[in-house]
Amino acid sequence: MTGRLDGKVAVVTGASSGIGRAVAERFVAEGAKVLGVGRSETKLEKFKADVGGGDNVAVQAADLSEDEGSRLVMDAAARLFGRVDVLVNNAGVGYSYRSQRPGSMDALGDSSVEDWDHVMDINLGSVVHCSRRAIRMMREQGSGSIVNVASVLGLVGNRDAHAYTTAKGAIINLTRSLATAYGKEGIRANVLCPGYIETPMVEEYIDYLNSEDYRYQWNPMGRMGRAEEIAAGVLFLASDEASYCNGSVLTVDGGMLASAP
Repeated sequence: MTGRLDGKVAVVTGASSGIGRAVAERFVAEGAKVLGVGRSETKLEKFKADVGGGDNVAVQAADLSEDEGSRLVMDAAARLFGRVDVLVNNAGVGYSYRSQRPGSMDALGDSSVEDWDHVMDINLGSVVHCSRRAIRMMREQGSGSIVNVASVLGLVGNRDAHAYTTAKGAIINLTRSLATAYGKEGIRANVLCPGYIETPMVEEYIDYLNSEDYRYQWNPMGRMGRAEEIAAGVLFLASDEASYCNGSVLTVDGGMLASAP
């Protein structure tokens, strides 16, 4: 039985942990050659060793908040694998980033210009830079699939983390625009919006969200999601099984938005 991504080359950003790692692992299992991207070379090397895959897995450390980082990544993909069939834009920071940059997840009135720009550069800039360069490669091939990982918080308002929610909302509409512009050239662009997933990004909230007193108040399934469940959705959008999905917004949240008060 062949894999759903046999013969495909995929670039996965934020691959060293959480959702990105789960996506990269699933892609390898489905036959893809994967270039995993992250900021920490040490974490990436551990990811590569853990995943296995031999010559089908490579890593590239890069700061994707700047265009130079995206150049390093796409040059590496071209050098190592000769093409890019799938780009998964997953890199970003969330609530846990407050431990490194305390004001980064504040509401607008409480945030600094510097914190706002910093989060936007990472969460939105990385998508812009990588997509621009991937599109140029995909146009030459006449095909490609871009899957952007946003958030359900890009679809609704939120009391805090306004730079985060703004970036995620922008990713959703950028995806629609890419789908509109490049569909005629065989390039599909879709976006997946996870709910609260058990990853290091929201580690401080895991016990609370899964607690017996609260879990059914915010989610009809009564639990947070798993990174593997998001990877399954990303795999579908990336693969040829989603050949008529273009500009789609797939929400994977256990019914969180459907039941929101």
